[in-house]
Amino acid sequence: MSTPLRTLAFAVAAVLVFLLPGWIGGVHGAFAVIAIMAVAAYGLDIVVSDLGEVSLAHTVFFAAGAYATGLLSTRLGAGSWVTFAAALASGALIALVLGLVTLKLREFVFSLVTYAATVVAASIAHNWSLLGGSDGVSGIPTLDLSVGPLHLTARNDVELWPVAFALLLVTLYAIRQFRLSRLGAMAMMVHLNPRLATMSGIEPRRVRLAVFVLSAPFSAAAGWLYAYQRAYIGPDLFETYFLVLMLTAVVLVGRRRLLAPLIGTALIVGQERFLSFGGDVNAIILGGALVTALAILPGGLDALLHRLVEPRRASQTGASNSEASVGTPNTKPMVQP
Repeated sequence: MSTPLRTLAFAVAAVLVFLLPGWIGGVHGAFAVIAIMAVAAYGLDIVVSDLGEVSLAHTVFFAAGAYATGLLSTRLGAGSWVTFAAALASGALIALVLGLVTLKLREFVFSLVTYAATVVAASIAHNWSLLGGSDGVSGIPTLDLSVGPLHLTARNDVELWPVAFALLLVTLYAIRQFRLSRLGAMAMMVHLNPRLATMSGIEPRRVRLAVFVLSAPFSAAAGWLYAYQRAYIGPDLFETYFLVLMLTAVVLVGRRRLLAPLIGTALIVGQERFLSFGGDVNAIILGGALVTALAILPGGLDALLHRLVEPRRASQTGASNSEASVGTPNTKPMVQP
């Protein structure tokens, strides 16, 4: 498919998805959560898929965006644009500090240290009264992105859905541009062949730090909007559920597929919202999906689909080739005596 046709198809699909909650009725909240958590997962996706590292600290960036929003809006009366900027800055700053400490480590040790950072952050949130302690911060005001004569507020899920959808579209565009950029290409080279990257004049540690810091604002932006949707923030943002949800969304469908984290998030949240079996069973389903994606389907559902389709396509191709060979007359010239 050519680029103009692909762009047109994406635009049509985006319009249909935007209108879908209204057609179904009463599901704007679920669709908003899908969009928000997908944005959070995209922050982790570029670290896992493009950098080849498994960060367990992206719940910290998600919570940092939410806490910056809640504290500034309730205690200083900051507007939504100010809290948005603060959320992005807080996520990037924490990622910079954490990256300088951890990115000299690799693979298992890196994941272990990032998880330790999440545990420490959760403990601070639970016990520091400045952050609301175990009670958290409630009474977060209504999202208001009005600019001049343009009034844009989100007093309920119906009004929040366009903002969540816009944030998702901006995230998709940013991820696509990152993967087409020089930094994206260097990240893949560092991931696949660090020695070749070094020989090519690329400093792997600097590239890894840049990508890690770049990933944090996506998850922080998701936390920003999530705080407005719930009108409350608390230590529950550090719960394992959010981490497992992000990881599963990243690996369930397939890596380095632009829409994969969105589809994965939709499957997870959709099951919880529309086919729920209760909290404990939902948690088992979510954990089972992650284990299955990692242990049984390492390439995700996309790889499974290819394995199912390719043999059939190959058999069809072989059959057509054999029919063509049978139907083609022998045109080899005869040798005259």
